[in-house]
Amino acid sequence: MRQRGRGHALHPVAGGAAHRPAAAAQQTFPSSAGPLRVETFAKGLVHPWSLAFLPDGRMLVTERPGRMRIVARDGKLSRPLAGVPKVYAHAQAGLMDVLLARDFAQSRTVFFCYDEPYRGGARIALARARLKDDKELAGVTVIFRQRGPADRGYNTGCRMVQADDGNLFVTLGDQFDDAKMAQSLDNHIGKVVRITPDGKAPPDNPFVGKQDALPEIWAYGLRNAEGLAINPANGQLWEQEHGPKGGDEINIIRKGGNYGWPVVSFGVNYDGSPVGTGKRRHAGMIDSVWHWTPSIAPSGMAFYTGKLFPAWQGSLFNGALKFELVSRLALDGDKVVKEERILRGLHERIRDVRQGPDGALYLLTDNAAGRVLRVTPGKK
Repeated sequence: MRQRGRGHALHPVAGGAAHRPAAAAQQTFPSSAGPLRVETFAKGLVHPWSLAFLPDGRMLVTERPGRMRIVARDGKLSRPLAGVPKVYAHAQAGLMDVLLARDFAQSRTVFFCYDEPYRGGARIALARARLKDDKELAGVTVIFRQRGPADRGYNTGCRMVQADDGNLFVTLGDQFDDAKMAQSLDNHIGKVVRITPDGKAPPDNPFVGKQDALPEIWAYGLRNAEGLAINPANGQLWEQEHGPKGGDEINIIRKGGNYGWPVVSFGVNYDGSPVGTGKRRHAGMIDSVWHWTPSIAPSGMAFYTGKLFPAWQGSLFNGALKFELVSRLALDGDKVVKEERILRGLHERIRDVRQGPDGALYLLTDNAAGRVLRVTPGKK
């Protein structure tokens, strides 16, 4: 049986002290920063995919089947918010990333990314809405739709960040069966796009005005990017993606860059045959700064700037679906100098990793009984 994508299943914070988990269950794990305490902060979520912290310390959480909820400071879940559009929930697809606009405190604007039904399958849509009365998404407007063939719910990508200039970066997967399209600029398959908050292509995008190229494209040659973050140290855009059998990657995304998929890879196809040229590098294609072989199935990434773990400031944290752990990458500028794998033995697929306003790490576990986990220093 041909595999579609490894690692996937087919189916008061600001003050810190007042932050209490919803359940007493906790575990302790060793790490280079000392013991780590992992607590259940919230439970009862079905395949949670993304979380975003509200200004008052509560969080928005998406569930892949097509629901969005508010998680209170005591871990209690709200009813699903009204106004979420119809979602194509199949295999790896559904309701995915959620992002607060930089001016959320004034505008109440939320961006979210999902698979919408399209031609018997689906396509990625990016919408914006206003969070009204903490009960509904009002004025939902689709500002961007992926151009290319319909997908069947595999290798969808769909992480977002908003840069200081207000523009949005969005990852769009290769849809598994359409990998070769990642090298073509006349579609949005296997790309990172850059758009304004209204969904338009900024005039300084690299392919604006070029024949047979879509103006929203910022970078291309990507497989299935489920991690995206801006490095606060220098403003660079970092991306994390699933490889085939081996070759999961961390890339620094540069304007107009070609990242090689499916011409080159550190992995091989699921049947063991070579990917593309069978080579790991190719002239004109940008090398990754890190790769995992065998694959850990990475999803969710965050640069750490908090004070709870001073030894880890500047580290890049990555969730792992297949290996059910968190990978911490120590950096020296643009180079990864060390990997530490923490929370081994957790035995849960990690879908998202975020730093909370209290400096703790928050994780989403991707299963039918999904949880929000809070990671803080344990007793030494």
